[in-house]
Amino acid sequence: MADTHIFPGTVEWSGENPGISLKEDPAGPFTTLASFFRVVLSPHGRGHALVLMLDPQLAEGQNICLTDNEPLARWLVADYVSHFGAWRNLPGLAGLRYAKLDSVRTSGDAITTYSETVRGADLTVALTWSGLGKPFCFALTPATSATGAHHMPSVFVGCASASVTVNAKVRPGAPIPREIAGQSISTAMLAFSETWIRA
Repeated sequence: MADTHIFPGTVEWSGENPGISLKEDPAGPFTTLASFFRVVLSPHGRGHALVLMLDPQLAEGQNICLTDNEPLARWLVADYVSHFGAWRNLPGLAGLRYAKLDSVRTSGDAITTYSETVRGADLTVALTWSGLGKPFCFALTPATSATGAHHMPSVFVGCASASVTVNAKVRPGAPIPREIAGQSISTAMLAFSETWIRA
């Protein structure tokens, strides 16, 4: 029997973190960023957070975090989101506004399509992933994870297309190709069973 692998370190949080990053010009900056968290275990308890940036390059733009656990959300933004590749050093994070999340609804089979619909602060935000690829499981080392300090085992599902709809208006742009763990996906993906373990 194979040896059991136990990650050294402290489990900081575990849950789901699907995201969508859109560009209107593949060579230009990201124009819409959405990172959704469904956390089942953390030092701040359980909760949801949608970090949504409609003006990533503006500190005073339309950038908001809808959450039902604000201490958790602020911790996730400070210690994790701010290190994600598309989000790093963005002016929009400095002016991020936090507001109460009223409801979350999940739909789709996660085989062909998937959607998270979040409501709060007079906003209805629908994140939709379609043309889903084959799921794959991998574990990033601390040296290769976004924070540079965590093991990160996760199940990812790439997708061919994705959309962010805010109050029935579809945001312009599309995800662009990217690679992770030797897999070709895009800047819109599902991330399930995601766990961050501080080394």
